[in-house]
Amino acid sequence: MTVNLFVSCLIDQLYPMTAMNTLKLLKAAGVEVEYNPEQTCCGKFAFNSGYVDEARTLGEKFLRDFQGNRPIVGISASCVAFIKTRYKEIFHNSSHHLQCNRLVGSIYEITDFLVNQVHKDYFEAVFPYKCAYLDSCSALRELNLKNEARQLLSKVNGLELVELKHPEICCGMGKGLFAVQHEAISSSMADKKLKDAIDAGAEYLITNDISCHLHLDSYAKKQGLPIKMIHIVDVLTSGWE
Repeated sequence: MTVNLFVSCLIDQLYPMTAMNTLKLLKAAGVEVEYNPEQTCCGKFAFNSGYVDEARTLGEKFLRDFQGNRPIVGISASCVAFIKTRYKEIFHNSSHHLQCNRLVGSIYEITDFLVNQVHKDYFEAVFPYKCAYLDSCSALRELNLKNEARQLLSKVNGLELVELKHPEICCGMGKGLFAVQHEAISSSMADKKLKDAIDAGAEYLITNDISCHLHLDSYAKKQGLPIKMIHIVDVLTSGWE
């Protein structure tokens, strides 16, 4: 099987090693990977800020960048969820309708793809830390993903997975704009989410959504909290030589 790798713009700009680790992870799962270096933003941030025309322009480029019938694997749940839930709205009754339907049906978040499409959940990873997993709103409510990440993490050597007391409460990132427009509320929500993880004894909070990751990582560092963020892809490739 050959897939197209979708690297979200935040990962491309701020966490490029996570993208490289995704490439290694997919190859370890027996999947060939194609990467289009011309790809840019999917339009999520523009759309959520009210710039629908600009989001449509970015969406049209995304459709051009990911033509064909190959599965598309994305690293950030909110970007994948935006494409699956909003592209049909953006391209409704347009000349891109059929192409949009094809793409929406062929894009997968990374944990979904590994567990439900290629049926591989063990990668000989070693991560000897106590960790909690962050159920992002997009993964949980828009993609219906909850057990996939936990199944993968249960097979990581040395990792002790602890559960948050309130796992389904938003971390405060919202759709991106919320964290900007309502900074005080967003920060308070981040504080509660991180302290929930710390109270559970977690040394790391594992994410599959780079927007939530960035939001919580920035807050934790600013407040000097004793917890670190790490993307699930980086955990699943940890300990490799």
